[in-house]
Amino acid sequence: MRSSSREEVVEVFDALKADLKRALDLSFDALTTPERFALLQTCETFRRRLPAIEHPLINQVSEQADATELGGKLPSALANRLRITRADASRRIGEAADLGERKAITGEPLPPVLPATAEAQRAGDIGPGHVAVIRGFWHRLPDFVDVETRQKAEAQLARLGGEHRPDELSKLADKLSDCMNPDGTFTDDDRARRRGITIGQQGIDGMTPISGYLTPEARATIDAVFAKLAAPGMCNPADSAACVSGTPSQEAIERDTRSAGQRNHDALNAAGRALLASGELGQHNGLPASIIVTTTLHELEAATGKGLTGGGTLLPMSDVIRLATHAHHYLAIFDKGEALALYHTKRLASPGQRIVLYAKDRGCSAPGCSVPGYYCEAHHCKPYAKCRTTDVNDLTFGCGGHHPLAEQGWTTRKNQHGDTEWIPPPHLDYGQPRINTFHHPEKLLLDDEDEE
Repeated sequence: MRSSSREEVVEVFDALKADLKRALDLSFDALTTPERFALLQTCETFRRRLPAIEHPLINQVSEQADATELGGKLPSALANRLRITRADASRRIGEAADLGERKAITGEPLPPVLPATAEAQRAGDIGPGHVAVIRGFWHRLPDFVDVETRQKAEAQLARLGGEHRPDELSKLADKLSDCMNPDGTFTDDDRARRRGITIGQQGIDGMTPISGYLTPEARATIDAVFAKLAAPGMCNPADSAACVSGTPSQEAIERDTRSAGQRNHDALNAAGRALLASGELGQHNGLPASIIVTTTLHELEAATGKGLTGGGTLLPMSDVIRLATHAHHYLAIFDKGEALALYHTKRLASPGQRIVLYAKDRGCSAPGCSVPGYYCEAHHCKPYAKCRTTDVNDLTFGCGGHHPLAEQGWTTRKNQHGDTEWIPPPHLDYGQPRINTFHHPEKLLLDDEDEE
C-alpha cells in the first residue's frame, strides 16, 4: 500500500463526511422496490468495507502508543473513545491483527494473517458475521495442519462467504474442519488455546449467563465434585439445613425436585462458599478472600432493595441477609459523603479503608474503566510522599492497568463532591471524561434530572 500524506488523509475523510451528509438528506420516495433493494445492497457493501479502513489505524495505535498516551490498555481506550463495549473493542483489535497489514521485525510489510478474508472484506463481499466464522475456524485448527493447507481452506471459506449467509458459512466451516481433522485429533496445546470460562453481564432479574470450554482435566474435576455435591438431596437451598457433607437422608432425596442443571448450579455455589469459608485462599488486596457487600442501613432493616458486592454483582436483600448469617460484619460511617475516622499514618490502606472504598468507588475510578473493586488497588490521590498520611477520603480505587498511570504523568484529585478526577498530561488531553460514572450510573440520572 502506498504512503499517504496527512493532507490527503484529511481531504479524503472530509469528502466522505460531506458525501454521507448528502446521502442522509436524500428522500427515496421516487424509487421502486427493486431499486431500494439495490441501494440496501450498496449500503451493505459500504458497511462491510469500512473495517478495512479501520484495521491499519488500530494496528498503528497498538504499535506506537503506550499506556500513558492511551490512558490505559488499548481495549479500554478504544471503548472509551468510540463509546463501544470493551468486548466490541477487543473484537476489532483481534480482527485488525488478523486482517490488517503487518510489518516484519526488520520493517518490511507483510500480508495479513488471513489474506483472502482481508481481500474479500475490502471488496465488500463478506461482513462481520462471515469474518467471525472464518477467524473462529482458523484459530481452532489443530497444530498439525500445515500452512499451505490452512491458506487454501481460508481462501475457500472467504470465497464461499461471498455466496452464503454467515450461518450457512458456519456449517460449511464445520464440515471443512471435519475433513481436515477426520480423527478429531487435538494436542494439549490445541485444547489449552480454547479453554476458558466467560461470565456474562448480570441481567435485570439478577441472573448471569455463563459459557466456555473446559479442558479434559477440568471436566474430570468438575464431574467428581458434581457427583458428590450435585447428587439428589445435596446442597438443596430449599432445605432449612441443607446437607453439604456426608449422605443426605432418604427424605431429603425424595423431596428434591430440582433439575440436574439446578443441582449442578447449587453444587458449584456450595463448593465456592466452602472454599471461601475454609480460609485457605489467604488474602486478596489486604483483605481475607471473602464476599464484600455494600448496602444501606435503611434497606437492611426493611429487608428490601439490593446490596452491591466488590465484584460488581447486585444481590437481592434476601441473599444479603442469608450471607450475613455466615459473615464478619464491618461498619463504615459516612457524613455528607465522607467516611469518619478512617485514616492512619501507614502507607498501605487498612482493611477497614478498603471496605469503605468498596462502598464509595465500587471499582476503578479511572474514566470509563469497568474493573470492579475486587481487582483494584488503593491509590493515594495526594502522593503519600507529600502528605505522609493515608486518609480514606483521599484514597481511591485503581485497577492494575490504570493505577501505574498515576506515576507516569497522570494526576488524580478529589473534587468538591468527593469524586476522583483523573487528569491526563497537558499534551494528552483528548477532552475525555475525567470522572468514572460506570460504577455509579445513578449519578448520570441525577445529572439529567438537574438539567431538566
